[in-house]
Amino acid sequence: MNLKSSNNVETNKHELLLEVTPEELNQAINEVYRRESKRMNVPGFRKGKAPRAFIEKYYGEDVFFQAAVDHLYNPMMNAAIEQSELEVVGVNSYSIEKISKEEGIEAKLTVTVQPEVKIDGYKGIEVVKESVEPTAEEIDSEIERVRQRNSRVVTVEDRAAEDGDIVVIDFDGYTDGKQFDGGKAENFDLTLGSGQFIPGFEEQVVGHNVDDEFDVKVKFPEDYHAEELKGKDATFKIKLHEIKHRELPDVDDEFVKDVSEFDTLEEYRKDLENSIRTRKEHAAETSTEQQLIKAIVDKVEADVPQMMIDREVDEIINSFDMQLRDQGMNLETYLKYTQGTVEALQEQYRERAEQQVKVRLGLAKIAEQESLEVTDEEIEAEYKKIADAYGMPIENVKAMVRSKDISKDVANQKAMDLVKESTVYTDKAPEDKVAQE
Repeated sequence: MNLKSSNNVETNKHELLLEVTPEELNQAINEVYRRESKRMNVPGFRKGKAPRAFIEKYYGEDVFFQAAVDHLYNPMMNAAIEQSELEVVGVNSYSIEKISKEEGIEAKLTVTVQPEVKIDGYKGIEVVKESVEPTAEEIDSEIERVRQRNSRVVTVEDRAAEDGDIVVIDFDGYTDGKQFDGGKAENFDLTLGSGQFIPGFEEQVVGHNVDDEFDVKVKFPEDYHAEELKGKDATFKIKLHEIKHRELPDVDDEFVKDVSEFDTLEEYRKDLENSIRTRKEHAAETSTEQQLIKAIVDKVEADVPQMMIDREVDEIINSFDMQLRDQGMNLETYLKYTQGTVEALQEQYRERAEQQVKVRLGLAKIAEQESLEVTDEEIEAEYKKIADAYGMPIENVKAMVRSKDISKDVANQKAMDLVKESTVYTDKAPEDKVAQE
């Protein structure tokens, strides 16, 4: 197989003309003949025993042509792409221009190729560096969450209801003097100050005692979910049965011993400080990477083929489907429950897909410009990392993933590392600095 010509027909598209020799075509026909002849009947011969020449005479000279072309499809594609030395994204069209036993095959392929990429200014990118030092308020807030988890609810008998209490009430709601649907309940637990009820309701319960019966007057919001109640005045008749209070433990050494492996409050606070710092460090690292990725995307100049974005969208959706399957669901079931469509999902992920394509193109161009090389040892190490992550033999991974693709990924990571190393950290966003100046 020989690439006869390669022509740029439009932006990011090339037309490849490939020749297949008569010998290669004949070999493909022979292979098809050996496979297909087993099911062919020719008078005078047992089924599957007729020579090729007799079958072609009986069924027609081109009886095996289409199957031979199909058999050669992948080898022809691969040969054309390899010989063209183009970075092919995908095949747009394929056609057989000529075919005969005497002249072989002439095939035409139109392919989409990776775009020309320009990128500059990727060194010294400014990113906002977030503080990773825990504050006293953050430590206190963490302790408060633990206190809430370890609280106990006690009945209050010697005072009126206060904000933060849990009250057990009956309520019966009326608008225009008539009861309305969903406005009545008995022995309902309501935490005062939670904002669970209509604005103004909970505040009017505060100050009442057990066994009190009283009215609460409120106005439904204009954006209330029930159309018939929007903006209407309402009166709720209330009977207060019980007041309960959430009792929180004191924060002392005994509390620490109950909720942790430590003996003193000082040790516990120090451990929380370290945990919060680690969490903030991870968040800061993620934030830095996101800022760098956005900066790289903004600096990439390229006419990205739609085919690349569409394929990335498909990859994202396939990955989402795999995550759903890990949870015992699949994409079809998810879309059924959410009343969504594949088309809506594709549109939802399109912006993210375009960003991912652009950042890969940008990093690849940086790797090229910086002459970042990938060694065989680094490729082998990456294969091992993938094999370990999926619990697969490394040979299986190598059979599934081309070393060329591994090399690209490693080169892109090196490019990102280079960008990170030259990053300029600031405590203000660039727009804030401009505003101050």
